[in-house]
Amino acid sequence: MFVATTFLTFLWTLIVIFFMVVYFMILFHVIVDLFRRKDASGGKKALWIIFLLFFPLVGLLAYLIANSQSMGERDLAAAKESQQQFDDYVRGVSGGATAEIAKAKELRDSGAITDEEFEQIKAKALAS
Repeated sequence: MFVATTFLTFLWTLIVIFFMVVYFMILFHVIVDLFRRKDASGGKKALWIIFLLFFPLVGLLAYLIANSQSMGERDLAAAKESQQQFDDYVRGVSGGATAEIAKAKELRDSGAITDEEFEQIKAKALAS
């Protein structure tokens, strides 16, 4: 009997911890979304925070129900902006090597450098 009680207590503790982690993840997501909003005034944001502090579960569910669509739109816009910044960064980093190889090709075509020198420049550009 003692082993079963200990196991059930352990299992119950794991379930409670799991739901606490899920609750805090959703709470932090809501708070971040609340401060990311541009359509809400400072007073409205403050009231939502107070509501979330004094009535945590009810406030969380009310915010999710009332703002779920706009939360999704803001998350999608943030993901698109992040993807655009990443793409710009990759283009900027890789553009240097491409430009260097193109310049070396022009020099090779004009006869200013040999094929061996072109291959060395190309290998150096691709390595960096």
